[in-house]
Amino acid sequence: MSIQILKAKCVGCSRCVESCPGNLLKLGEDQRALIRHPEDCWGCTACLKACFTGAIRYYLGADIGGRGSTLSIRQQGRVHIWTATAPDGATCTIRVDSRDANEY
Repeated sequence: MSIQILKAKCVGCSRCVESCPGNLLKLGEDQRALIRHPEDCWGCTACLKACFTGAIRYYLGADIGGRGSTLSIRQQGRVHIWTATAPDGATCTIRVDSRDANEY
């Protein structure tokens, strides 16, 4: 599975459902997001970027089925805050101002 949905954080807005190009997400009976076929997830991270509550975590490529590090994103104004979290709780954070995102 490429993503994990944290039900306790999901508010049922369906932004992730609308953003998934593979039509893999839906709202369950509890009006919380769920992934229909995890094995079919492309890992595009569209749902991760659409989720404003931080309810979706993306498994980092080397950790799928392995150690379990995840990537999350949250937004503060124009700043996107990407956080990688290791299973032991250690984190690495990268802040990107959307005005500078395309600078090399």
